[in-house]
Amino acid sequence: MANIKSQIKRNRQNERRRLRNRFFRGAARRAVKEARLALESGKEPGAAVVAAVRALDKAAEKGVIHRRNAARRKSRLMKRLARLGAVDQPTTPATEAAPIEAPLADETKKKQKVKKAAAAKKTAKE
Repeated sequence: MANIKSQIKRNRQNERRRLRNRFFRGAARRAVKEARLALESGKEPGAAVVAAVRALDKAAEKGVIHRRNAARRKSRLMKRLARLGAVDQPTTPATEAAPIEAPLADETKKKQKVKKAAAAKKTAKE
């Protein structure tokens, strides 16, 4: 048992976080297990995989599992779903939306140089 006040508080915080993390970790494990069973039985595997992907994303978002761990597990589920062949891979709203193209770093630098040159010209005229 800790004697130091800050360590006592830290222990309380750790316990609360452990319980919260346990909920999300367990939900992800359950969803993945249900998805695997659905893939084996063939009963609505697409919906089960989508639920598992959602649970894994949520756990990764909360920091309960690492994002690459979630990505690896999602990838394995999607590969198994694709092997069935009869079911199309489900799409999430994020994949359906058109990707937003950010300006390239080179273009941004070029624009900055042009602005600087224009400002220098303007100052030279005055």
